Amino acid sequence: MDQKQYIVAIEIGSSKVVGAAAQVNDSRITVNHYEEEMHSNCVNYGWVQNVENIKSCINRILRRLENALDGDITHIYVGRSGRTLHSESSEVNRSIDASTAITSATIESIKRDACRTSLKRYETIEVVPRAFYVDKSLITDNNPVGHYGSSIKVKLNLIVANSSMLLNLDRVVKGFNSKPIVTALAMGNHVLSTEEKRKGCMLVDMGAETTTVSIYKNGMLVYLNTLPLGGRNLTLDIANSIPGVLEETAENVKKNINNPLEVPHTDSVVIEGVNSRDAANYISARVGEIIANINKQLEYAGVTASEMSCIVLAGGAAQLKGIAKMLEENTKIATHKATLPANIYLNNALANAHKDINVQLMAIIAEACQVMDKMDSCVKFREIVDIDIHGPRIQQEPVEKEREEKPEKSKKKKKPSMWETLQTKFSNILTNPDDDDDDDEY
Repeated sequence: MDQKQYIVAIEIGSSKVVGAAAQVNDSRITVNHYEEEMHSNCVNYGWVQNVENIKSCINRILRRLENALDGDITHIYVGRSGRTLHSESSEVNRSIDASTAITSATIESIKRDACRTSLKRYETIEVVPRAFYVDKSLITDNNPVGHYGSSIKVKLNLIVANSSMLLNLDRVVKGFNSKPIVTALAMGNHVLSTEEKRKGCMLVDMGAETTTVSIYKNGMLVYLNTLPLGGRNLTLDIANSIPGVLEETAENVKKNINNPLEVPHTDSVVIEGVNSRDAANYISARVGEIIANINKQLEYAGVTASEMSCIVLAGGAAQLKGIAKMLEENTKIATHKATLPANIYLNNALANAHKDINVQLMAIIAEACQVMDKMDSCVKFREIVDIDIHGPRIQQEPVEKEREEKPEKSKKKKKPSMWETLQTKFSNILTNPDDDDDDDEY
């Protein structure tokens, strides 16, 4: 039977694991199945702590997806993110043959050389070029392939993470036949538009415990960093500051305040025993701290707010009422919420059930579609076998109909004529002359 091309992807977050299966039709990707598994205290700032529990979460998600697809999942794409993920600047200079055009193989070779750069406590998981120079001249379209020169210089970003963090991620996905994708890079490739990256923009992904900041300029990534701050900090501030309030209660309070970041306009009501205005004070103060740290990343990247055309805001914590407005007011940069990648579509059931579907996971699926072979699929569908409800039919050998043996009709003996009788007697006398003596007894 013809196999449909499917992508299966997993994203491990600080509060839940999400997974999805999407069908690929040319460049259109339709997400048909989406699953979530909540967990508690298994992931700390995006760093997996309880390997077995997260592995079980992934396994349950994959089993449900297999049941929905009626097929076997052969491999998966898994997002890489977490507290220690960030970029490190690197530079490679190389002399080249001026009579030969630069090829993509030349660039891949330079990236491999950069990947060997030794960094204490960190492991390089991706190399992203930032700028190209041929004979000291900047290549303005960021594509040196086809250019001629005697030297090439490439400025790069090494995407690195703590070795222990990566080891735990590898332990989690061991046995699932997984392929890693850096979540922040996938979002930059598919959530941001080409125009936004060319003009300069900042992608802010606010999760439960981390906030990842990616900065683009002239179409290229110039900086990436992960901050150990997120939406859970707001929840814990409420729980830790108001006696007797559990984290679950604080989370519900946070979600149900009408204006959590505009304290003077917050309705003073009691939500599950907590005064909304008191909670809003804690939320507003912590969000202000997170925004100050986001703003500081511009300085670390060596760019200014005036060089940024916009901020694109994503993540679960980005759903907090008023946060986009507060970020824009504090950074002086136009801010808007992230939307799904342009080639990702949700079927009607998912679109209705998940209004705020995980954008990170959708970006991973879009990136997987680019890197996977066009003839490949993450799902092997089972063969459909026709079964006769009456059971198998037994082929019988044809049996020849036995012929009835009809009894032969007894032939009536023809009564001999008088002449034939006399002839027989006369013949017997001639051939047996002593017959009469045989009858005598002594």
